[in-house]
Amino acid sequence: MSGHGFHVHGPHDHAVEHAAHSNDKFSGNIAVTTAILATVGAIFGYQGGATQNDAALFKNNAAIAKTEASNRWNYYQAKSSKQNLAELAMLLPNADVEKFKAEVLRYKEEKDAIKKDAEEWEAKSTEWDHKSDHALHKHHQWALATTAEQIAIALAAITLLTNRKWLMYATYGVAAIGLGLGALAML
Repeated sequence: MSGHGFHVHGPHDHAVEHAAHSNDKFSGNIAVTTAILATVGAIFGYQGGATQNDAALFKNNAAIAKTEASNRWNYYQAKSSKQNLAELAMLLPNADVEKFKAEVLRYKEEKDAIKKDAEEWEAKSTEWDHKSDHALHKHHQWALATTAEQIAIALAAITLLTNRKWLMYATYGVAAIGLGLGALAML
C-alpha cells in the first residue's frame, strides 16, 4: 500500500506475493516470471509512448512546414497578380511600355525564387510526414509487444491460481512472441 491514498491490488497480486514467499518451486518460478514480464512490459510500454510522442512531434513539424509552404505559394500568387497587372498596363494607351516590361521581368525573377523556396518547404513537410509515419509504425509494433507481455502476465496469474503446468508453457510462448515483437520494434 502507498502512503498517499490507496492502492488497489489485482486479484492475482496476493497469490503472487504468497507464492514468492513460499517454498513451492512451481509457484516461485511463476512469481519470478511475472515480475520479469512486468518489467519487460514496462520497458516496451515506455518505448511505445516515446515513439508515439515522436510521431506527434514529427506530424506537428510537417504541419508547420506545410503552412510555411502555403504562405510562400500565397506570396508567389501575389507576385503573379502584380505581374499580370503590369502586363495589362503595357496595353494601355500612352503607357510606359519599357517601365512595365521591367516590372514584368522583375516579378518573373522574384517568382522563381519564391517558387523554389515554396517547393523546399513542401519537401520538408513531406520528409516530416514520412518520419511521423515511420514513428507511428514503430509505436504500433511496441504496442503489440506490450500487449503480448500483458497477456503473458495474465496467463501467468491464471497459471498460478490454477496450478496448471500447460498454462505455464502457454505463458512462456506468449512471452516469447512478445519478446520477438519487441525485437522487431527495436530493429
